[in-house]
Amino acid sequence: MKPIRSFLDRIEPLFTKGGRFEQLYALYEAVDTFFYSPGDLSRGSPHVRDALDLKRVMILVLFASSPAAIVGMWNVGFQANSALTSMGLLSIDGWRGAVLPLLGAGYDASSVYDCFLHGLLYFLPIYIVTMVVGLFWEVLFAGIRNHEVNEGFFVTGWLYALILPATIPLWQVAVGITFGVIIGKEVFGGTGKNFLNPALVARAFLYFAYPAQISGDAVWTAVDGFSGATALGVSAIEGMTGIAGMGLTWTQAFVGQLQGSLGETSALACLVGGLFLIYARIASWRIIVATFAGLIIPSLLFTDAGSSNPMMTMPWHWHIVVGGFAFGAVFMATDPVSAAQTNAGKWAFGLLIGFMTWVIRVINPAFPEGIMLAILFANVFAPVIDYFVIGANVRRRVKRNA
Repeated sequence: MKPIRSFLDRIEPLFTKGGRFEQLYALYEAVDTFFYSPGDLSRGSPHVRDALDLKRVMILVLFASSPAAIVGMWNVGFQANSALTSMGLLSIDGWRGAVLPLLGAGYDASSVYDCFLHGLLYFLPIYIVTMVVGLFWEVLFAGIRNHEVNEGFFVTGWLYALILPATIPLWQVAVGITFGVIIGKEVFGGTGKNFLNPALVARAFLYFAYPAQISGDAVWTAVDGFSGATALGVSAIEGMTGIAGMGLTWTQAFVGQLQGSLGETSALACLVGGLFLIYARIASWRIIVATFAGLIIPSLLFTDAGSSNPMMTMPWHWHIVVGGFAFGAVFMATDPVSAAQTNAGKWAFGLLIGFMTWVIRVINPAFPEGIMLAILFANVFAPVIDYFVIGANVRRRVKRNA
């Protein structure tokens, strides 16, 4: 690593004030801190000492979400290979069809290797476009404001790629992350000042701007000419009868063997990642537990097998494994910037997300998925929730000391 350190030190004067590339200092600083810890230290006292830093948090979140990503990539390949088999096809056209044989992979749905590589070839272009376009905007705004490039975008870009369907056009990926970074974060001052989750803002924009490519039946299986609806899409029309007609079992849904976005399908992988984040004290267990409770409680109270509303027939244990609920509850709702900050507020915040997810799914089945909109709705109210919690605490202390 010494040659890298020497090289960075040698070119640093070009990017500092008065240097030829002064306007690009944010880009230089981003590369430098990617390889090494920042040289700026707090030398005065008092100041807060904490074992956590942004780089460590970023790495731990990426590590925790990796199981969901791995299962998701396998599932994309499994769904595609299964569809090819059902259509009597032995291969696919395009560059993926040329690359897979070079990697020693085929189209065998029973092969974990074949399925994972097939799914990986859909994930990588989405992730690359996300990072290139997103980092361009991050560096641009950092250069204009003379701020450092925040490493938190690596998590935002990673999570954004995981909540997209595999077949989404790459130009829409670029448009979505552009909207998420600029409108969801930078217009409010950048990282730490946004009150909405940028990744969800980006996906919400795509959801309403290009519904055919983000929510249609043909977007979930990476095979041209094949249509396969999600479990939530089917249940919104036919209820649990429709899910039974798909041949989908609860265990398959829990593991992640069903139609869905790249990294959202496996509730099991999401829960494993959530336990790790709770153990590492990165994510708030209060928000996660409250979010699940907010969905489970109304599902228990209002489930009616004989209801004319198809979604009213779905029991709570199905609600938590279909769609992106588990992924949203673990990785999106717990965003430390856009979530509630007080302990009591985290309970209210999570309960609101869970309840709104149930309302959107069941009462308004025009939007089969609900967790994305529910989190954004709760993000808006998070400051209000904390305001009333703090106010109540102040009044209680004043009364106690009176």
